[in-house]
Amino acid sequence: MQATDPAPGGRRRTGLEQSVIECAPGSSVTRATGEAEEVLFVLVGEGEVALDGERHPVEPETGAYFAPGEEYELSNRSSHPMRVVSVRISDPAPADAGNDGAGRRTVVRRLADQEAHDATTARWFRIVADPSTGLRSATHFVGYIPTERAPEHFHMYDEVIFVIEGEGTLHTGGGHTPVAAGSCLELPARTVHCLENTGETVMRLVAVFRPAGSPAAAYYPDGTPAYPGTPPVTTA
Repeated sequence: MQATDPAPGGRRRTGLEQSVIECAPGSSVTRATGEAEEVLFVLVGEGEVALDGERHPVEPETGAYFAPGEEYELSNRSSHPMRVVSVRISDPAPADAGNDGAGRRTVVRRLADQEAHDATTARWFRIVADPSTGLRSATHFVGYIPTERAPEHFHMYDEVIFVIEGEGTLHTGGGHTPVAAGSCLELPARTVHCLENTGETVMRLVAVFRPAGSPAAAYYPDGTPAYPGTPPVTTA
């Protein structure tokens, strides 16, 4: 097993620590969450995760969630290497903090089973995990970016992004950074940006942001909500 941080620079500014786990065929690894929450998203490979004596099959485009204080085993049962995106969420919300309406804890969820929701500029997304499935502090989702460029905007949440497929340019702070499959991005709250798809097909990404909410909650640089129903921007 090998875990690498695809974004150089050491400690993340957002408290969201993203890495890629590579698991050789037929191998397994035991991991502990410690004081953090952790989510996984399988890119390639098939296997299972074991938690508290129960085994849950995983395959490409499957997500998994682990709470603080848990230990789990990730196993690759296929004949090909397994690659998994991991995001650890430090300083998670307490188990009883604002989660009175949370749904039943779900360990594994298949992306294909989740409903698609609209976002800004013909973009859409599917939720992998959020407080309704037990993830206390964040939202874990897959986003779909068409070739139409969105206006520059910002979010009120900290976010890390892993590009699954496609190519484009991240515009932020007057800079223009090329991105492609395997790129890792970090966007602290209120960072004005635009992730432009410069390819010929839809770009896909998997991302985690906190505090939890809707990926569609975005604002133009002047603070105007970019999507209907988005609450007014706060100054606190």
